[in-house]
Amino acid sequence: MLFPAQQLGKAADHYDMARDGIADMTWVNPGYQAGRFPVFAAGELPMLMSSAARGSTALDAWYRPHAAREMGDVRLCFAHVHTGTLHSKRAIADPGQIKGMKIRPSNGTMAAYMSLLGATNVQVSAPESRDALEKGVADAIVFPWHSIITFGIDKVVKFHNDHKLYATTFAWTMNKGWYDKLSAGQKKVVDDHCTNEWAGKVGAAWGDDEDSGQGKMEKMAGHTIVKLTPEQKKAWRDAAEPLYTQWVAAANKAGHDGKTVLDALRNELKKRDAAY
Repeated sequence: MLFPAQQLGKAADHYDMARDGIADMTWVNPGYQAGRFPVFAAGELPMLMSSAARGSTALDAWYRPHAAREMGDVRLCFAHVHTGTLHSKRAIADPGQIKGMKIRPSNGTMAAYMSLLGATNVQVSAPESRDALEKGVADAIVFPWHSIITFGIDKVVKFHNDHKLYATTFAWTMNKGWYDKLSAGQKKVVDDHCTNEWAGKVGAAWGDDEDSGQGKMEKMAGHTIVKLTPEQKKAWRDAAEPLYTQWVAAANKAGHDGKTVLDALRNELKKRDAAY
């Protein structure tokens, strides 16, 4: 049976639900638990990936050797991403304009980024975001393109940055006990779909659908795509540098060679033409 829309538990609990057997398989956004998965969080670093499809295969291939250690209490099926940008009630082109704003971030890394820029983070789930924006609890949201339309947020925010600002990482995880009880034939069916190829298929299907939202909003009355100059894009990237330094430090603290691990991810992205 499939239980959508947080019917079995809140989005932030989905990893533990797979671990504890509340669900046999869960679709997890590890970024909802900032700091718990320090290696996986590298995929959330700003302006790192240019493509959800190719970025998904790169992230999945890079993370698999780390999964047994960092997500050892579940069985990882595969990892993937989607990408998105900043959507706001007024035009924002320069990171200096973020100071004093109230922003719903996409994950823990983006929350740290917004804090670094002087914003106050509004921590609500995706389905709760429109309400927060309508009521003025939030001024802007970091979100993928088409989900802005899907969740009806296009009724509230009218300005959208033409910029691959972020990626949100996802993991399909399984309860170990449930998997171990499957027959050999059943395990083969599961294993045949828990592959790097399927990471790319899911990343492409979802990523292409999300990215299509930009073209739709360009044609919607009252919406403005905020085009950033190369200098403005550099300013956003430069402002994010402390996050890379902090990630390396967090990975080191967790017992990894942070620089080496991050370099490996960047190399995987370059190899698959997925670097931003």
